[in-house]
Amino acid sequence: MQSDSDQQNRQDEAMSAEFIPHLRFLKTLVAALAVAMVLGLAAIVVILWVRLGTAELPQLPDDVTLPDGATAKAVTFASDRLIVLTESDQVLVYDGKGALLQSVMLTQP
Repeated sequence: MQSDSDQQNRQDEAMSAEFIPHLRFLKTLVAALAVAMVLGLAAIVVILWVRLGTAELPQLPDDVTLPDGATAKAVTFASDRLIVLTESDQVLVYDGKGALLQSVMLTQP
């Protein structure tokens, strides 16, 4: 019985000696992937912080008056202008103080 047990132990030691280089490679691979994942997450956080931290909202005019019966469908901002698209496909361009500069009626092709 002792000899069977000793023989089994020697076989186990021989098998573990074979697998140790593979386990070292696997351990190194897992560590490298963990480092890459942490660096990628840090890069995403930095990119979001830079992109979202620099966005300044434009100064809105205190008062913008739409023509009678007009309802705003979309609003966008240019560097010094406010542009409003109404439900009737009319484009209204206002200056930075809220004065109407131009009105353009869009036509469907």
